Amino acid sequence: MLAAFSITPIVTGESVSDLVTETVRIVRASGPPNETNAMFTNLEGEWDEIMAVIKACVDAAAQAAPRVSVVMKLDHRPAEPSGRIHRKVESIEQKLLDED
Repeated sequence: MLAAFSITPIVTGESVSDLVTETVRIVRASGPPNETNAMFTNLEGEWDEIMAVIKACVDAAAQAAPRVSVVMKLDHRPAEPSGRIHRKVESIEQKLLDED
């Protein structure tokens, strides 16, 4: 399964980067393939594994913020082999190169 998620601690002030940094630290220590960009963190793994990581991130943010917003998108294809987190992007990049 691929998961894209964004966790936003709702706190006073503009910057939430310290709290978001902590959630990214949790994701990176969790083990499944992952990547973080400006808007989302992507994970690849089994359902229970992915949900446990997202829950740990929400729990950590909730310790420091009175409210936490979560956006998730899941691509559940159990018959597909692992490595899709990178293969999907590589496929697009290759098609762009082929057009040149």
